[in-house]
Amino acid sequence: MQRSAMLNIIKRQMAYQKARPTSHPACDVFINHRGIDTKRSIASLLYHQLLLSRIPSFLDNKNMKPGDKLFENIDSAILGCKIGVAVFSPRYCQSYFCLHELALMMESGKKVIPIFCDVKPSELRVSDNKICSGSEIKRFGYAIEEAKNTVGLAFNTTKGNWSDVVTYATELVKESLIEIENEKHATRQAQILY
Repeated sequence: MQRSAMLNIIKRQMAYQKARPTSHPACDVFINHRGIDTKRSIASLLYHQLLLSRIPSFLDNKNMKPGDKLFENIDSAILGCKIGVAVFSPRYCQSYFCLHELALMMESGKKVIPIFCDVKPSELRVSDNKICSGSEIKRFGYAIEEAKNTVGLAFNTTKGNWSDVVTYATELVKESLIEIENEKHATRQAQILY
């Protein structure tokens, strides 16, 4: 009888744990990228360099585990981050997920640092692939245009130095985080005065 009661308690605890929403630690930087193009190169190198610099960052394969809800976790990370780093690659615009993430970053007013990896900004365009609705194509097109009109880093993998681009991108992120903190501090000071 005691064993049965104990099993019921364990089952209830397990059910409670499953029902509780899981919370992921907040991240300062969201790394948006086309996995098949850049996950094993610049995206992962940047993620690790940011972690070494003690900057909490989000990279899907590092922060998510099997069973996690894609859009729920990714959208939450984007809305909670301070800065987005968009790593554009030749096939970036073929990915619904990449375009959705970029659009959400732009719509939520995040500072976005573009890295154009083996692609020129002028080459980026959203095509009607019959998967997206007309409103999504407009939304994604707007986000791409915003990114193209933002000063970013250009990197050619056949000629460039990986270490240099990752180090420079990390420094840009650090500077941007300091600017954001200074703006928040100035806003708080202004609110106290009024």
